[in-house]
Amino acid sequence: MNRLLNTIRPYAWGSTTAIPELLGTAPNGEPQAELWMGAHPGAPSRIDRGSGPVPLDAVIAADPAGELGESAVKRFGPTLPFLFKVLAAGAPLSVQVHPDLAQARAGFADEEARGVPLDAPHRNYKDANHKPEMIVALSPFDGLCGFRRPADAADLIEALDVDSLAPYVDILRAHPEDRALREVLAAVLGADPQAVVATVHAATEAAARLAADPATPYAADYAAYAKAAHSFPGDRGIIAAMLLNYVQLQPGEALYLGAGVPHAYLDGLGVEIMANSDNVLRCGLTPKHIDVPELLRIVRFEADDPGVLRPEAAADGEELYAAPIDEFRLSRYVLAPGADPRTLEAGTPQILLCTSGTVRLETVGAAGSELTLGPGESAYVPATERTRLDGAGTVFRATVAS
Repeated sequence: MNRLLNTIRPYAWGSTTAIPELLGTAPNGEPQAELWMGAHPGAPSRIDRGSGPVPLDAVIAADPAGELGESAVKRFGPTLPFLFKVLAAGAPLSVQVHPDLAQARAGFADEEARGVPLDAPHRNYKDANHKPEMIVALSPFDGLCGFRRPADAADLIEALDVDSLAPYVDILRAHPEDRALREVLAAVLGADPQAVVATVHAATEAAARLAADPATPYAADYAAYAKAAHSFPGDRGIIAAMLLNYVQLQPGEALYLGAGVPHAYLDGLGVEIMANSDNVLRCGLTPKHIDVPELLRIVRFEADDPGVLRPEAAADGEELYAAPIDEFRLSRYVLAPGADPRTLEAGTPQILLCTSGTVRLETVGAAGSELTLGPGESAYVPATERTRLDGAGTVFRATVAS
C-alpha cells in the first residue's frame, strides 16, 4: 500500500476554508473545491515506491492486472474505474445531468467524427463513459436532486406571485408529468437570457421574502434559491432549479445520482465517488455552454423522491452505502478506541480516506508495511494486498463491486 499525494482543484465555487480545516492546514485565501484521489488523467494522485513520486495512472498502466486484479481489468479495462474526491462547495455548482453508458458512447463517437476538439467549450462528451456518482455529507450539506412532482413545483412557483411565471404554473398543472416537466424546462432554457433577467430578479426577491417567514411552505427551499441567486444573479437556471427537490443532508447521509437525473450541490463538505468520467451537460447556474437540445434528450423527466441514503451494516464493522453500480463501492469504518482491528480482504483495488481521528493500516503478511493516516490523508491499496485497519477515527473505503 502507498500513501497518496493528491491534487486540490481550485474551482471558483470551492470553499476557501473547508478542505484546509479537514487537512489541518492554513487557508491560502483561494477556493479549494475538490481533493482528487485516483488515477484520472486530469489530476492523478502520485505514489512513491522508492524512486520518487509517480502518477498512479502510470503505475497502473505498467501492470494493470497486478494493481487492479484480473477481474476488474476484465470488467472495466486497464484503468481504475472510479474517481474519489473530497468536495467542498462554498457556492453552488451548475445544475447538471450525466448521460448513461450508451448515450455517452454515442455522443463521444459523434463529436469525434465531427472533429469537435476535446477542449472546445461547446463540447459535451469528453469521454465514452457514464458518470453515476454518490455524495456523502461530512458536514451539513445542501443540494438539489431530481424533479419535484409537477403539482408541488406549481405551488412553489405560484406562491412567488410573479406574473411572467404564470404560464409555467399553468403547464405544470395541465399536462402529464413527463410533458409538463419537459415543456417548462425547455421554455426556461430556451428563453432569451437577457429577456428573462427581470423575471429571475423578481422571483429571487420573492423567494427571499418568503424565506424570511419560517412558517411559509417551502421556506427552506426559497432560502436556498435566494442564496444561489447571489452567486448567479439573473441566471435562468434559478427558475430551472425550482423544478428540483431541495435536499439537506446531515453528516453521514448520502445521495446517489444516476444517469439523467438533474442535480446540483449548493453548500457543504462531502466525500464524492463517481465512475471515471468527465461527461456533464449543464442546465443552469453557470456561465458555461448549455446545449439545450442534447440536454433535453438526456434528462429523465420523472418526478421522484431524492432517496437519502444511510449506511447499512455489513460484515466486520463495515458500513455500506449501497448503490446500483459496479464501477464503485463506497463504505466506511467508524473505529472506536481499543476495538478489534478490521481486515480488508484482497482482490480489488482500494483507496482509503481518513476523515477524522487517526487510523493505522498494516499489510497482512508484509512485515514493516504500515501507514498512519490523519484527517484528509489517504492511501492506495492494490488488489493483491490484504490490509488490517485499526485506530480511532472514521475511514471511507472506495473500491469496486466484487
